[in-house]
Amino acid sequence: MADLSHKAAKRASRVRWMLLAPALFILVIAASGPLLITLVYSFLTAGDYGGVEWGFSADAWFNVFMQRDIFDDTLSLSDAHLSIFWRSVKLSLITTLVCIFFGFPTAYFIATRRKEHRDLWMLLIMIPFWTNLVIRTFAIVELIRNEGTVNTILMSLGMIDEPLQILYTEFSIALGMVYVYLPLMVLPLYASMERLDFSLVEAGYDLYATRMKVLRRVIFPLVKPGVIAGSILVFVPSLGAYVTPRVMGGGNHLMIGNLIELQFGQGRNWPLGAALSITLLAIVMVALMAYVRAVGNEEVKHG
Repeated sequence: MADLSHKAAKRASRVRWMLLAPALFILVIAASGPLLITLVYSFLTAGDYGGVEWGFSADAWFNVFMQRDIFDDTLSLSDAHLSIFWRSVKLSLITTLVCIFFGFPTAYFIATRRKEHRDLWMLLIMIPFWTNLVIRTFAIVELIRNEGTVNTILMSLGMIDEPLQILYTEFSIALGMVYVYLPLMVLPLYASMERLDFSLVEAGYDLYATRMKVLRRVIFPLVKPGVIAGSILVFVPSLGAYVTPRVMGGGNHLMIGNLIELQFGQGRNWPLGAALSITLLAIVMVALMAYVRAVGNEEVKHG
């Protein structure tokens, strides 16, 4: 009997692996393959007119964080790359925090509506995803440019004498990314709040807790996994954003994605672009590991 059950288990395991084989093949070829090629390129020599030459070189990784003076060969930190990395991380964190600030009450509002009305509210949140990212970005540009809607209204009200320079600043990049990625924060927050037992909120009020205490001690701990998931969904794509910084930054405020494209394009330094890509991947992996660890601790804490 034991032999039969063992054979059945092995047969079921083989069937599962056979079913998983196409997906695993696609993951290896379509995902791991390009990453491996990028990693190999980062250790090769840059070609004179783009591409790579098959000779081992660690110059690309050296140039990610360091630079050599062209006159006296002295070494120094690559201020341009480090400032771009810092700007990317800073704007991604700002975008994530602002999305939490606006996404949390939005998700709470939807979760507390009548059940038959929630789908309509979620539809309104999802509608922007039906429009191309480039079109949405240019829509924001039309609102905040010098002759745009915002400046026109402010000047007509007499609040300003001349247009505010909003476009082509870090503020405009953060504004654009918040607009683009806010739904990615609302969705996981709403999924957590929809499962929230609101009788616990009522119990907090019955025990004379203030609104702020109920929010901090009851609601937020219960929906924390949704906050963490939303933060990852916003932080990771905003860190590698390309279109929004390119259009709304005007080329004056590069982020990592723009720098990588510049090296593969005008810079014609494919190994450096590959090294920057792997560095960006490493930053994303650290963020994902932090997410997994936080979620794991949360599951242990709540049993």
